[in-house]
Amino acid sequence: MTIDDIARELNISKTTVSRAISGKGRIGTKTREKVLKYINENNYRPNALAKGLAQSRTFNIGFVMPEDYNLTELSFFQNCMWGISSKASELDYDVIISMVTENNISRLERLVDNQKVDGIILGRTLENDPAVEYLKNAGIPFVAIGAAEDKSVPQIDNDHLAGSSELTSLLLKEGIRKLALIGGSMRHIVNQNRLKGYEDAFKKNKIAIDDSVIYTDTCSKIRIEEAVRDLLLKKAECILCMDDAICIHVLNTLENEAVRVPRDIKVASFYNSRMLENHQPAITSLQFDAMELGAASCRLLADCIEKREAANQTLLGYQLVINESTKI
Repeated sequence: MTIDDIARELNISKTTVSRAISGKGRIGTKTREKVLKYINENNYRPNALAKGLAQSRTFNIGFVMPEDYNLTELSFFQNCMWGISSKASELDYDVIISMVTENNISRLERLVDNQKVDGIILGRTLENDPAVEYLKNAGIPFVAIGAAEDKSVPQIDNDHLAGSSELTSLLLKEGIRKLALIGGSMRHIVNQNRLKGYEDAFKKNKIAIDDSVIYTDTCSKIRIEEAVRDLLLKKAECILCMDDAICIHVLNTLENEAVRVPRDIKVASFYNSRMLENHQPAITSLQFDAMELGAASCRLLADCIEKREAANQTLLGYQLVINESTKI
């Protein structure tokens, strides 16, 4: 059924039908009600292309994932994408996936420059992020999953800082003092927040930080293995891992060195995933709902596209799960 069909059946103009459907323009209440009743009874749905042309919209949103993610991050981005896709469908949007690297955002630029989308969800934020800078200059609505340096950017994230601080504090209160930290790239703002949470816990508990047991930018298996062996020589009591990928390498290295968890050394992670779920002993970790995060980012982007009032910074919760890997 087309607008022409409705206009002919009700003996009114196509313009009147269009105004009734869009809710814009001058039209009598009774006429609008008559049109809406007819289209509801006949299950009319506007043609998506025609609707988009009429409103200068594509009804597509872009989800931009980092191309250089590792396998352990895949489940996070998959769950995020499912949350986005589910909410987008409810809001009558389709989702286009695009990939970027830290130094190449050309595919994102092509997506926006060719007007393929009405808005963008960035799946990861960086220090001096070129994607954020480009999108601001392009003037397209966008939302960042993760904290952004520019506080004017609409952003949504789990409270990694508070979670990392709570887990670190818990271990300090258990009497652990040689509490080591192994982290990934400090260009990733999420890692900066996790480090800050770790440091804040020491300050709150009035305990001096031992910088010699903090390892950042350990972005390869070899560097993680070296850090673990170094920490064993330094008699670390517990190793805190910034994410699940690092935690897996730490656990494998300890196993290869015949070091038992938690008897010889304790281990915990600031991020849990499927890769850690079946490990024995079970790993103490922070758990986040990536599907909820994706759905919430999609709702926020829709508000930005529709120019509705929306919070610039939204923090979602987390769950601290204590398991055998840190028990005395």
